[in-house]
Amino acid sequence: MTERHAAAALADAEARARRSLADAAPAVFWTDRADAPPPRPRHTGAGTAELVVIGGGFTGLWAAILAKQENPTADVVLLEARRIAHGASGRNGGFVSDSLTHGLSHGASRWPAELATLVRLGRENLAAIAETVQEHHIDAGLRLCGKTTVAVAPHQLADLAALAELHRSHGDDATVLDGERMRADVASPTYLGGVRLRGTGGLVDPARLTWGLARTAEALGVRIHEDTRVTGFDRSATGVTVRTADGRISCHRVVIGTNAYPPPLRRLRHWILPVYDYVLVTERLDDAQRAELRWPEGQGLTDAGNQFHYYRLTDDNRILFGGYDAVYWFGNRVDEALEQRDATHRLLARHFAETFPQLDGVRFTHRWGGVIDSTTRFTPMFGTTRDRRIAYAVGYTGLGVAASRFGAQVALDLLAGRETERTRLEMVRRRPMPFPPEPLRFPVVEMTRRALAAADARAGRRGPWLRLLDRFGVGFNS
Repeated sequence: MTERHAAAALADAEARARRSLADAAPAVFWTDRADAPPPRPRHTGAGTAELVVIGGGFTGLWAAILAKQENPTADVVLLEARRIAHGASGRNGGFVSDSLTHGLSHGASRWPAELATLVRLGRENLAAIAETVQEHHIDAGLRLCGKTTVAVAPHQLADLAALAELHRSHGDDATVLDGERMRADVASPTYLGGVRLRGTGGLVDPARLTWGLARTAEALGVRIHEDTRVTGFDRSATGVTVRTADGRISCHRVVIGTNAYPPPLRRLRHWILPVYDYVLVTERLDDAQRAELRWPEGQGLTDAGNQFHYYRLTDDNRILFGGYDAVYWFGNRVDEALEQRDATHRLLARHFAETFPQLDGVRFTHRWGGVIDSTTRFTPMFGTTRDRRIAYAVGYTGLGVAASRFGAQVALDLLAGRETERTRLEMVRRRPMPFPPEPLRFPVVEMTRRALAAADARAGRRGPWLRLLDRFGVGFNS
């Protein structure tokens, strides 16, 4: 193709992307519903509790539920700065994984001596989530259908074969698919092969799961307050006083589950990098369009690059399509204004059209962004402060839908001073490397993003910057 033809093709793709986005509402598909729960009251004035949980996402909700299940008489209060499901818990793609280590390959490279334990604990954690959903009648569309990782470049085929072998060595059902079999399962001309994993996770409606966990927590006796921003902590006769914008609560202990949002404990900002991820959802597909895709099991899909997409069908036959262009903003900036990014949404629309050209003309109804809490090792960080009165579990790096329950358990163990199988893990005992402070942080992150993109373009070969990071155990090999 000549340079002129290439430019014309790009301009045409850009025009089609704009048309497909013309009617897309700047709203989160999962929470843009008439049956969303009404707001809960703000906390004002003075109050008391035994345990205060800060953050109404998955970590906070699981911490509150597990605390009440352990001690039904405990007085537990949960404080959410906005609304339940406002943050990452209601904005993600709804992929549920049994991995606690940001994937089995990453776990094998970081914690080989503990990998068998981490795999078992991850499976037990996912089973407990499914049991809770069933026991408490949470209508969240949970399907443990596994997922497929697809190769869209030749060098990825060998990587996926090795991934399948690793999963099989740990007892997983992993099937390597050549290009023909992969395209027969899900019809995309971009697929060169894939690995179908069954029994290692699945899909869920994340907002309905969050709302269902909040109702479960309240049924157990947890008091939930929305629109209640925590501003800091003071020592008190009972242990800790949690200061809010409109009051205070004296309590014995605190769990922090704010993840990517600015934490009331400022020291956590050294370890947490807020990265914006962007998502599109299509209009409903008609029967002919749905049949043309094939995709009989409706599993989630990801591609195998460093910059990767994730996508899935919704219960009403839309396609959610996100990922690839993760963006860090200078100074750890988290702002509602960053939830819409035209350039990234157009890029995703073009990639969608390349992946599924048979859906030419399908339009998008929703476009949004959300902020992911990353650490340098891509797995959560745990710890306590204030004489073990405050515990935190933050940094799930996009896999917190399920791993957050495990993180909540760890935080409660640490508050109680319990030595458990969980707290003995090196992942729990050792912190990741902190990120450098600004103004160095932004250029380091940008350099790393460019290096990851370059590795994809060079058939997976990692340049000197990524190899240096590998030597320091930074988690960019997952």
